[in-house]
Amino acid sequence: MPLKWVFEQDNVSKHTSKRKWFKDNKLNVLEWPSQSPDLNPIENLWLDLKRAVHARSPSNLTELELFCKEEWRKIAVSRCASLIETYPHRLSALIAAKGASTKY
Repeated sequence: MPLKWVFEQDNVSKHTSKRKWFKDNKLNVLEWPSQSPDLNPIENLWLDLKRAVHARSPSNLTELELFCKEEWRKIAVSRCASLIETYPHRLSALIAAKGASTKY
């Protein structure tokens, strides 16, 4: 890999075992909090989906699948855009909190 590339390492325990390999192969690694909703906007969308589906109380697997698909389609483009637009603020808050949880 060219030296200008940076590999994103999310610190999930099953991935951190590769640290030695990255170092031995002189790869630039960007450390990243594991499963941080502050830095992974999709985590916010999964929570939105979970709440919407739960509110509909599916009674079987078929309903669960149907409700998931319907509620996913209902997620507004503006919701996705706001998660992207607020990313710099969420990143700054996470840096200020030294990786701890934030208001986001």
